[in-house]
Amino acid sequence: MTLDAILSDIAACRACAPYVPHTPRPVTRVRQETRILICGQAPGRLVHETGLPFNDPSGVRLRQWMGVDRETFYGRPEIGVAAMAFCFPGTNPKGGDYPPPPRCAALWRPQLLARLPNVELTLLVGSYAQAWALEGLTGKTMTDTVAAWRTFGPNILPLPHPSWRNTAWLKRNPWFEEEVTPYLRQRVAGILGA
Repeated sequence: MTLDAILSDIAACRACAPYVPHTPRPVTRVRQETRILICGQAPGRLVHETGLPFNDPSGVRLRQWMGVDRETFYGRPEIGVAAMAFCFPGTNPKGGDYPPPPRCAALWRPQLLARLPNVELTLLVGSYAQAWALEGLTGKTMTDTVAAWRTFGPNILPLPHPSWRNTAWLKRNPWFEEEVTPYLRQRVAGILGA
């Protein structure tokens, strides 16, 4: 099956329909040319509404970390996005969104990743993406995993989620923006030929 066929099947997927309070709208953005793959957790409400991944304040912060502008992020085929779950899981009344349902990753990720042979750098954004992709190699906490970023390189880079909810985390962990983001910008620029 081709990448286009998989993407068509993903777009038509309604496996989570019984579990979410809205019509599923799978959001992914990858191409055969994808060389930087961003694996987040799941689309938020704004992404669900617009169909554009990281089209929210988290995306602004992520693009700052990567050292790219909005036009580059969405316009360059080398940058792709495929979250752990492709549909918005809904908002938890206690705050934040529900976690990504594991059924989505089990159903689609192996098939999709097998059709992205040009990926040179995978950004694992948040603990759910890290736990799935690193299969037991994560630290006890997301902070431990991100702090050990050098052990996963050069093809994998764990990142905290760029949500505003992690602003306090960033203040408590200044090493992230002092060490990790310059490395990330350098890798992204190298891959994009900037």
